[in-house]
Amino acid sequence: MLKDPSRRYRPVPVVPLPDRQWPSRMHKQAPIWCSVDLRDGNQALPVPMNVAQKMELFDLLVQIGFKEIEVGFPAASKTEFDFTRKLIEENRVPEDVTIQVLVQAREELIARTVESLRGARRVIIHLYNSTSPSQRRIVFNASKEEVLQIALRGTRWIKERLGEMPGTDVVFQYSPESFSATETDYALEVCEAVMAEWGATPQKPVILNLPNTVEVVTCNQHADQIEWFCRNIKNRDAAVISVHTHNDRGTSTAATELALLAGAQRVEGTLFGNGERTGNLDIVTTALNFYVLGISPGLDFTEMRRIREVYERCTGMDVHARHPYAGELVFTAFSGSHQDAIKKGFAHMKNLPADATWDVPYLVIDPSDIGRQYREVIRVNSQSGKGGMAYLLETEFGIYLPRALQIEFSKIANDEVDRLGREVSAAEIRDMFWREYVDRTTPWELIHFHADGVKGDIACRASLLHHGREVRVTGQGNGPIASFVNAIINYGEPTFEVSFYSEHSLSSGTEASAIAYIEICYDGGKKLFGAGVDTSIEFASIKAVLSALNRRAAHNR
Repeated sequence: MLKDPSRRYRPVPVVPLPDRQWPSRMHKQAPIWCSVDLRDGNQALPVPMNVAQKMELFDLLVQIGFKEIEVGFPAASKTEFDFTRKLIEENRVPEDVTIQVLVQAREELIARTVESLRGARRVIIHLYNSTSPSQRRIVFNASKEEVLQIALRGTRWIKERLGEMPGTDVVFQYSPESFSATETDYALEVCEAVMAEWGATPQKPVILNLPNTVEVVTCNQHADQIEWFCRNIKNRDAAVISVHTHNDRGTSTAATELALLAGAQRVEGTLFGNGERTGNLDIVTTALNFYVLGISPGLDFTEMRRIREVYERCTGMDVHARHPYAGELVFTAFSGSHQDAIKKGFAHMKNLPADATWDVPYLVIDPSDIGRQYREVIRVNSQSGKGGMAYLLETEFGIYLPRALQIEFSKIANDEVDRLGREVSAAEIRDMFWREYVDRTTPWELIHFHADGVKGDIACRASLLHHGREVRVTGQGNGPIASFVNAIINYGEPTFEVSFYSEHSLSSGTEASAIAYIEICYDGGKKLFGAGVDTSIEFASIKAVLSALNRRAAHNR
């Protein structure tokens, strides 16, 4: 890299707009969306889609809710032409959907494009030619006037062929390609001339698509360009201002959102940002950004996983695991502090009305709104903490660990996960818990327990295995647990007391089981938990006491 990049690179001159209005505006409604997946996105693929793949993706775009879909460049190849014809001849385009086609300002290409559209109900013919200084100088070796005439001739050729499409409602769209790198006043001159040539009116407006073909300005400067254009164009109500941003600087989403504040009404982009070089605008991200502002985007991403699967199958592209909203890991928390906050957030939302404002730390959107499972949200690796493990045990198995037990178990589980050196599943966490607490049978194991008496005066007798030898014990206390503790101590177990107890059911029905949690205190303040599971809550509690004693014995070894 150069120590002084200014020797080779210069910022693009930007329009002066000291009284810009867009910074103080707020989004109030979503724009018109136009998907260019089947043209710009297809064009960017190492292996372009075939007709069947394009048809599957077209059907998906319709299901999502796109009302304008650029289906291809019919004059570019037989596949593009055949796909356009198939849509029309097989009546695959719903009545509320308008297909769009792209064409350069060349007469033979326009003729082929018009041929591809015969019989269509409603179409957008998208004409473009490059207008930037470098394109004029390097590619076309043409003056401003000569480039203007290219645009006007193309417009005229399309207008002259409208008679070849009887019964078709044609909307005209013009793009001064590389708008962001073009002198803004010159781009305005070209667009106004094209509008006049076409005969644009408020009743039949043209679409003026202003492409950020190569992202050469910052997103705020792009907004200035759009606002200046919207404020200075003649017959503003005879044009729909559209933007088509690319992502060369990594700010296409911001550039689009600010352009909409600056006066744009329409947006072209692709699912997940597929497109030339670093890609087009990602409509999934932008639309859901409106959604989380409380603005309906008019697009439905409820089945996000299926949308991603169809996209990946048709295009051969992968959606990154960290892709906003759609990536495999974007709702996943491994961090312990994040998991704890999310767990508490979910618990908070459960206590609110169904229509309450979404407010869960670290989650900008309710994952279920786009078809994601809550179980995806928290996943556990060696960086995780008690909150994540507790959340998975709760949501997957209905195991509600007391907070102190969460802390105790998380240290044990984290050591095991660290040893494994990978992410672990909820089932593996449950198995760790069972091994550490529930399945311990050494040195104590319960054979039989019986308690009777009146409240406050309970006698118990129990049969147990102690180091593999059957023993019988008896005790007295104010409840079954207290009487059993008394019996064990009478037998000779070092003194301890129960400092915490809780229990809950694990399942419903005739085979319902319960889990009990016991914390014992011994040796002047040391504490350990035990857990027991049984169809009888009384037996589960006794097993929990033995679990704690067995863990104490293991710790003392």
